[in-house]
Amino acid sequence: MPTLSFVTGQPALVFNRNLVIADLHIGIEYELYKSGIKVPTQIEKMKNRIDDLIKKTKAKRLVIIGDIKHQVPGASMQELREVPQFFDYFSSKIETHICLGNHDSEIPALVENVQIHDTDGFKLGDAYIMHGHSWPKKEFLDCKYLIVSHTHPLIEFRDKLGYKFSERAWVKAILDKKLLKEKYKKIKKELPDIILMPAFNDLSGGVPINFENSRRLKPISDTFLGPLTKFIDKSKTELFLLDGTFLGKLENLKKAS
Repeated sequence: MPTLSFVTGQPALVFNRNLVIADLHIGIEYELYKSGIKVPTQIEKMKNRIDDLIKKTKAKRLVIIGDIKHQVPGASMQELREVPQFFDYFSSKIETHICLGNHDSEIPALVENVQIHDTDGFKLGDAYIMHGHSWPKKEFLDCKYLIVSHTHPLIEFRDKLGYKFSERAWVKAILDKKLLKEKYKKIKKELPDIILMPAFNDLSGGVPINFENSRRLKPISDTFLGPLTKFIDKSKTELFLLDGTFLGKLENLKKAS
């Protein structure tokens, strides 16, 4: 049974010497540039952070859960240059796995010496890993953990004067067995805990999950992205900041806000 823990201060988790991160969005700087925001490339900073995490956790395997690159469809010149260089660097140092996300159709043609897993995810020990924008294979039901990304969960803080800011957050939840039976019929075992990972790239933004999104006119329950997250039992969803602060259950946090 894996011992799974969040890495304090970083949007990364580790279990059985597997280092797991998500949502690199390499090339997002080009998208910002087209919007008039000039930001230098973050690729070296991300490489240094990952290097430090590998040393700190003594990881033997690096697993990246989708949205390796940012542009959809196609790939920018920045991505065509930086994605191969990034994976050449890490694949020469550590066993590297990619689970493809909804931004990643071009990734298999850009990387070498990396194990690539399809969008429906894969089993790694007692954890099932996938980006989260598609349905997993049924074998996820046999695992202890289901680790997904895609949502980029944030917690939004507001004061009485209207000032607000957001922090990346971990979401730990359980799946509603009654709802899930409508999809998977016979479910004999205990369901895996589901963990929603925060985005690794500091520029990638996210979704405040404790406030309704007035622009989208969607309720809180719809802020979790991907088909499987619709089966999350919202009343038992726990939230943690990157520094380890336990914020309690999402349901109580919404009432307080």
